Amino acid sequence: MGSIRHRVDTGKLFFDFQYAGIRCREQTTLDDNPSNRKKMQRVLDRIEEEISLGTFDYARYFPSSKMLEKLEVSRVQSRSAKIASEESEDTPTFEEFALQWVDEMRVQWRNTQIKTVSNTLSKHLIPTFGKKRVGLITKRDVMAFRSDLAKVPGRNGKALSASRINHILTPLRMILNEAANRYEFTSPYHGIKSLKVPRTDVQPFSLEEVEAILRTVRADFRNYYLIRFFTGLRTSEIDGLRWEKVDLQRRQILVHEALVDGEVVPTKNDGSFRAVEMSLPVYQAFQEQHLATGQGNYVFCTRDGTPLQHGNVTKRVWYPLLRFLGLKRRRPYQTRHTAATLWLAAGESPEWIARQMGHSTTEMLFRIYSRYVPNLTRQDGSAMERLLLSRLAHVSTREGHEHD
Repeated sequence: MGSIRHRVDTGKLFFDFQYAGIRCREQTTLDDNPSNRKKMQRVLDRIEEEISLGTFDYARYFPSSKMLEKLEVSRVQSRSAKIASEESEDTPTFEEFALQWVDEMRVQWRNTQIKTVSNTLSKHLIPTFGKKRVGLITKRDVMAFRSDLAKVPGRNGKALSASRINHILTPLRMILNEAANRYEFTSPYHGIKSLKVPRTDVQPFSLEEVEAILRTVRADFRNYYLIRFFTGLRTSEIDGLRWEKVDLQRRQILVHEALVDGEVVPTKNDGSFRAVEMSLPVYQAFQEQHLATGQGNYVFCTRDGTPLQHGNVTKRVWYPLLRFLGLKRRRPYQTRHTAATLWLAAGESPEWIARQMGHSTTEMLFRIYSRYVPNLTRQDGSAMERLLLSRLAHVSTREGHEHD
């Protein structure tokens, strides 16, 4: 309902009413008295009646109003929104489009990626968005979904990590963006950033700890862990390593493949595709291992010649060994971090280390590992101090001779 009100500063009356979802206030030159209020109320009643009938012409009542331009803009926007809404209603459901999109992407994805995305769709995305028209999904829907994910307990009973939530949201972002491009609507994912993920927990072993592990570990796994500690190979890379990728003549490991979900597949990216140089201990470990498994396909395998299952190895060999030695429980992946820190501490070239690790640049190398090798990477000015002391001592000695 509209009303007749007066301005406190001038005492003049004005109309105050709603039209097209906008609050409209139109000033008059009439003083605030019962007679003028009665006249204005009759006009206001007529305005509201026409608004309800859909015949109200704002310009006829208020021809010089500043509201006319604002109302026109609102009318255009409303018409565009209506057209966009009607077009969005013609888009397929999220489930229909998502399944079509996955089918189209199969040609460029590995089987493991197809499996991961399909699992995410069936477990998280389709139950939430499946029946909705893909063009009618809003940013609010996406944010609410992300908020709900943060409340879902994971396998360990704790809330899903930021990294896990980002992995679930990645196919959702790709699907919505692709649908927006095809059906020409604004993606609701626009402006939504990934959750911040805590930095990688790096806990490398010291050389003394590595020596203790290699002295104590089961004999049939000594070569396995020695090679892990001194090459920086990922778990999937060493478990999927085949003898045809081990060049004993050139003393190189050709890291071209990885074992993922029981399947040997090409490495994930170009940086991971590399040749890792063998140190003498690593070379000798491969020679010894060849006597045990050289007739088979895989360097490290079960009695049946099949690849190792990293979960079983970790639970039955790795963690019991750490407990026996009284060492802090750490994931086997820390062997990779250990290789990087030992190389750095030994003074190897950072560029060479980055290539061995499969990093495209040295940036990650120093960002992650520098604090573990203070003698190499610290920036405390000690090197300059030694240089200056040497030079100044030379100058001081020379000046002393001159004075003599």
